[in-house]
Amino acid sequence: MAKTKKLDTSSGFLVKSALADRLRDEISSGALLPGVRIIEGTWGRKLGVAQGSIREAINLLAQEGFVTKISGRSARVVNLNEQDVLQLYELRSAVEGLAARLAAARQSGVEKLQDAVDAMRRASKKNRTADLVDADRDFHLELCRLSGNPHLVEHASRVLLPFFAFARIRVIASKQDTSAWDRDLEAHQRIADLVREGEGEIAEQYIRRAMARFAETAYCNWQKAPQRSKRKGIRAPK
Repeated sequence: MAKTKKLDTSSGFLVKSALADRLRDEISSGALLPGVRIIEGTWGRKLGVAQGSIREAINLLAQEGFVTKISGRSARVVNLNEQDVLQLYELRSAVEGLAARLAAARQSGVEKLQDAVDAMRRASKKNRTADLVDADRDFHLELCRLSGNPHLVEHASRVLLPFFAFARIRVIASKQDTSAWDRDLEAHQRIADLVREGEGEIAEQYIRRAMARFAETAYCNWQKAPQRSKRKGIRAPK
């Protein structure tokens, strides 16, 4: 791995979010691979900061799902195998299907849900994969929040944050473009529309079918480089 540039601490004030940003970049670029330990002392020396500052940054990344922490052990970059992804989609199918049904029954406003879909569209047009993954995560978290069930939201967050963190890591490391998400944009729009229209049972079934479809190709799509059509600049359809 290339020599890591130390952070400028001349101001005497180092915001832990800046350290988290640096470590997140190392993870997203593939310099820190899924499953690798993040040793606080080692990174403190590399970045020229106290070990405690690295610990605080790691805590932020754990909240975002990028790392996993077990008491008494070093944090590790989040890692999911293909079976994990399939099983998480099964769980998401049940949890998010229920969330959509509850949200529709409550006649919840879907402004933020629509904002997330719009953000996905903008990211797709600009071919900004990381932004699209982040907007996709925000969509599903907001869908669960609209359920009005705090226990569902808490449970969903524990699943969705590491799930989307891992997806973000893999698609950036493999230099993915946004083509893997292009055809799924309308699926997200359909979910938002069904919730808006109060069609809870239809929304629940639609999400279950969509999750089954996503599960078939997601892991492979995250791992491979994008394919392009013969005409320069045009992405081949998924």
